[in-house]
Amino acid sequence: METDVRIGVDVGGTFTDVVVADGSGLTMCKVPSTPEAPDRGVLDGLDVAADRAGFAPADVTAFGHGTTVATNALLEREWAETALVTTEGFRDAVEIGRQTRPDLYDLRAEKPDPVVERDRRYEVPERLDRRGEVVEPLDEDAARAVARAVADAGVESVAVAFLFAFEDDAHERRMQELLREEGVDCEVSLSSDVLPEIKEYERTLATSINAALKPVMNRYLGRLESGVADAGVPADVKVMQSNGGVASAAVTRERPVNTLLSGPAAGVRGAAHVAGESGVDDVLTMDMGGTSCDVSLVQDGDPVVTTEGQVGEYPVTVPMVDVHTIGAGGGSIAWVDEGGSLRVGPRSAGADPGPICYGRGGTEPTVTDAHLLLGRIDPGSFFEGSADEAAVREAIRERVADPLDLSVEAAAQGIVDVANANMERALRVVSVERGHDPRDFSLVAYGGAGPLHAAELAAELDVPEVVVPRSAGVLSALGLLISDTVYEEGVSAVRPWAGVDPAALTERFEAMAAEGRERLAADGYPPARRRVERAVDLRYRGQSFDLRIPIPDGDLDAAALAAAADRFHERHERRYGHASPDEPIELVTIRLRARGVVDPPALSMATGAAEATPRATRPATFDGKTDATPVYDRERLGPGAAFDGPAVIEGVESTAVVPPGAAARVDDLGNVVIEP
Repeated sequence: METDVRIGVDVGGTFTDVVVADGSGLTMCKVPSTPEAPDRGVLDGLDVAADRAGFAPADVTAFGHGTTVATNALLEREWAETALVTTEGFRDAVEIGRQTRPDLYDLRAEKPDPVVERDRRYEVPERLDRRGEVVEPLDEDAARAVARAVADAGVESVAVAFLFAFEDDAHERRMQELLREEGVDCEVSLSSDVLPEIKEYERTLATSINAALKPVMNRYLGRLESGVADAGVPADVKVMQSNGGVASAAVTRERPVNTLLSGPAAGVRGAAHVAGESGVDDVLTMDMGGTSCDVSLVQDGDPVVTTEGQVGEYPVTVPMVDVHTIGAGGGSIAWVDEGGSLRVGPRSAGADPGPICYGRGGTEPTVTDAHLLLGRIDPGSFFEGSADEAAVREAIRERVADPLDLSVEAAAQGIVDVANANMERALRVVSVERGHDPRDFSLVAYGGAGPLHAAELAAELDVPEVVVPRSAGVLSALGLLISDTVYEEGVSAVRPWAGVDPAALTERFEAMAAEGRERLAADGYPPARRRVERAVDLRYRGQSFDLRIPIPDGDLDAAALAAAADRFHERHERRYGHASPDEPIELVTIRLRARGVVDPPALSMATGAAEATPRATRPATFDGKTDATPVYDRERLGPGAAFDGPAVIEGVESTAVVPPGAAARVDDLGNVVIEP
């Protein structure tokens, strides 16, 4: 019988996670990441997973991948040498940016470095108006001169972003032809392909980032695809996009800017799926790994998607899951600043050398080291055998306790408390600051370190329950297995909503849908598995921000457009606390999402005892008090098992903490549910 094996591989800063789904269930494993060559860590994980799950590479039918390559290249400015060709007079728009300052009260605050340096930015005489009508034709002589200058510059990639190209891309297409005719033999990114939407700064920036990342992702995906094929895997590599869906490697090579939140988006998809299988549709998600903590919000079972995201210092307005990231991970380093305040992160010990307790040469105390001293982590669970508690204690004493005149245990608790405060603020950003009440949500905690902190965070936010999935340590990799293939397009067409022709809007949607279905067909999805979702971005006239409103399938009429306006007013009221139904509305952008639906692997029912029996006890400290604390084996806890805190629950991939006063139970799928 033919075996169907699906693999999800997510590369994190410290670990590379692998989940394998086959007819017998799920197999999970972790291997150390290899930051200098991330594809090597992926292939290492494939080898380990094959040995553990017992499959042959030739049996793999799907291979999903979450990557941080584009993210790291942007954050570390390790991008390709890039040129920008833009409309005359707009050479410096990508550097001037918006009037928003990085820090409102810092007179010395500096804006981020431009992705393209000024001497690599070129102007071409041409101009369209806001409706796409030609005001000034493309000056082909000047354009050829620019093309020759670009060829002489020897860049690896070129971005072309002309004003109002989203209304008519003819000038950009012709510029691309002229670049080729004049000998420019490198990657070219057009704004009309990358982000055909209003706001010239954001569109030009996204196109420049895409161009700068193209050679980087081409090299990486080329090595990865070759390595996977050489390992005997016949399946095509699909890459998680920032919008929560996967796409083919070929599409990813063309639009790497869409992968800047690849890994975090996969985790949110996994959290939404696990919570939904347990009957919970509204959740806050918290992914705490080795270097960072990513938080997000899921409503009605779907991750919230935004076009107002930011990666590092750069606003990136491509559709992405609304993830807020802070530098708070298990490897975040604790330090005392010049003012005598305890700080945690954003600097991290990473995978190499890692926390001191890893036994790999780390010397600076981290959040993981603090948990070790507080008794919440098993000292014998690390790579090199038992952790050197004496080395951890001495580092915390020297670097934190003595400067703050604290005991070592109080310093360790302080490290955890500061990390919790940072993450609590992050959770408030995606909930309270977005108009959502945390009391209406559950908190899904995952990543290697998330379950260590989640119950205490839930208590501070009045979140009624925490869900710790069975696959908490590798949930991003699981998310890759359940994610649909998604192709998303948006085209701006700023018009008064009252003047929009329903038939013309229907025709525009149908053209976009036809293109989306064609892409899905090329990926092998039959008609029954192709879905299209329509939406528009609307705003009140005069606003600079908008809201996405879903549009039903079928032919549109005046009643359908009026209903969309009503939904806009309702959503505006919910998001901002007010609405103005008598104010005119503008259409900003037409959006369509084409989805190739996959069958998610079944989450097997949990096995184990309904009676919660501790495996052991060990001293653990909570709120300054140290007591013998029960330690439970995650694999032995079956549905119905229940117990009160304080307790520690140890699993293969992560450890969960149940603080004093909290109660824990195990549901039918083996998820641990903690009520603070």
